[in-house]
Amino acid sequence: MTTPKDNLIAGRTLIRLGNVSKPTLTVYKPTGHNTGAAIVVFPGGGYRILAIDLEGTEVCDWLNSAGITCLLVKYRVPDTGPYPKSSAALQDAQRALSLAREHASEWHIDPHRIGVLGFSAGGHLAAAISTHYAQRLYNPVDDADKLSCRPDFAIVIYPGYLALADQNFVLNPDIQPTADTPPTFLLQAENDPVHVENAVVYFMALKNAKVPAELHVYTEGGHGYGLRRTDLPITAWPALVETWLHTIKVLPAAGQ
Repeated sequence: MTTPKDNLIAGRTLIRLGNVSKPTLTVYKPTGHNTGAAIVVFPGGGYRILAIDLEGTEVCDWLNSAGITCLLVKYRVPDTGPYPKSSAALQDAQRALSLAREHASEWHIDPHRIGVLGFSAGGHLAAAISTHYAQRLYNPVDDADKLSCRPDFAIVIYPGYLALADQNFVLNPDIQPTADTPPTFLLQAENDPVHVENAVVYFMALKNAKVPAELHVYTEGGHGYGLRRTDLPITAWPALVETWLHTIKVLPAAGQ
């Protein structure tokens, strides 16, 4: 769906993928050391398109370099969220987590160290799967759907739809953390046009539910930068995530 008039990110174009009716899960394995950790990645795009390279394949390159298996979800768009407007994208997320656990041995990953990472609408999807894993939103397909679709941790980058701007930024009532919501990392810029309150309000909800959470807010950054480095400090966020993954013991301590 990319056109010559679309904006550049860090001086480069991006692939906007649209009209996805058949979801896919693509496995990117580390070529070097494999830590056994895996992360299911949800690109953003307002539930209209998917920024499949900026917030997908480029993310997998980084995760693989850190010894993490990347599971990239091409979930259904357009107009498949935010849940409960449509359950399709969340169905795809639930199915992806269960498939990851079913194939854990084959893909050389630890079924107890499978997290999610999402950007923008994908950040909302990461929060949605963190709070909507107890009830399957589709009829079971096979034995994979007997396995849990709860992430072991969540990384939520410049999310949308978590705080309602037209209601004085109250928490989205369809995203309600509990004590069983997985540990969560949040990052957003204060000048994000999608509103920094999405990350801040969700962080407070996690705190009130006694869920371990880490919040990073930067003055500048805007929205939709992926992990392409610029002179803005916020674009160094992947290093913060790696440190956090060591902190919560998803990644081993140095030297192990």
